[in-house]
Amino acid sequence: MIFPMNLKQVFGHVRNSKLTLLAGFLASSILYSLASPQAGPQNAPVEQKPPASVQSKSSSSRRLPNAGLPASARQYYQLTFGVDNLSVKSVESGSMLRFSYHVLNAAKAQALNDKKATPYLYDLKSRARLEVPSMEKVGQLRQSSPVQDGRTYWMVFANQQRLVKAGSRVDVVIGPFRAQGLLVE
Repeated sequence: MIFPMNLKQVFGHVRNSKLTLLAGFLASSILYSLASPQAGPQNAPVEQKPPASVQSKSSSSRRLPNAGLPASARQYYQLTFGVDNLSVKSVESGSMLRFSYHVLNAAKAQALNDKKATPYLYDLKSRARLEVPSMEKVGQLRQSSPVQDGRTYWMVFANQQRLVKAGSRVDVVIGPFRAQGLLVE
């Protein structure tokens, strides 16, 4: 059998091709990196912070939800019951709803902490009435410590059948206190 080239010539040719390919790849990589814009701190956009008054207002509204209440309703709850930042959140995969509120005036907020008053949560759409569950060893799933100014309190309503879903509007009733149209988050 006669080969046009011997093996040494064939492998030498392949070796030269590999070196040429490697050199071409390195040259194109260098050219590409020089042509593309540098991604470093020199070209990074500078973040501008809003003024302190705007910043504090937006950060407080993120921290403390208002459950979709209009300003007049929030003012009513502040003046009448001494509470603010009412919220209802779906927790434990929707099997419970957590109602929380921030106390501004402990004397006025006593109505929400009254152990004799049974708290209810009403869903306006499904007409469901949920109660605070009572555990055998723990008691009711609500805070029982005396109300203090500046603290946030909560209670949990059982939603085992998941009748109330995120996005629903609910009312929370505790004795004379009635929060209407709270948005479930």
